[in-house]
Amino acid sequence: MNSASTGTTVSALQAATPSSLREVMSRFATGVTVLSVGGEHIHGMTANAFSSVSLDPPSVLCCVAHSAVMHQAITKAGHFGVSIMEARQEGLARFFADKKRPLGPVQFEGIDWLPGPRTGAPLLAGSLAWLECELADAHETGDHSIFIGDVVGASRGSGREGLLFFGGAFQRTVPLAG
Repeated sequence: MNSASTGTTVSALQAATPSSLREVMSRFATGVTVLSVGGEHIHGMTANAFSSVSLDPPSVLCCVAHSAVMHQAITKAGHFGVSIMEARQEGLARFFADKKRPLGPVQFEGIDWLPGPRTGAPLLAGSLAWLECELADAHETGDHSIFIGDVVGASRGSGREGLLFFGGAFQRTVPLAG
């Protein structure tokens, strides 16, 4: 396929900067999750830098800034939970993305959640799916760490519409058929 058939052109690529990378990556739609750690370091954080890594053995990854409270929480706890957000959970996603929210157990007050049976990580009610992960590896790169988790528990909810992040804003997926 050439540019004439798609109506687009590739302009001269320029050196990447933090702002140009942010602008370009805003064109890549991602799912929205809330990462969580229970116990002594209880904490939640909205993240869209999340992906499956392997089916055998089951593993996923998440990327967390070194400066984030979640970075220290995952490192100390050695495990984390993942709530894959349903489209109607935009308010929760915004709450756990707000750097001004209360920290510690208070941030979960008034929120419907259950502790994961394997890790104790808070799993948010109403999510599309949930994972519990044991930290398997961590890779430092730039200002983030890539945490790889072995999935030790997985479950899906009944929701049919996912929450996405695209173009610098929350969006919704097209509902799944029955």
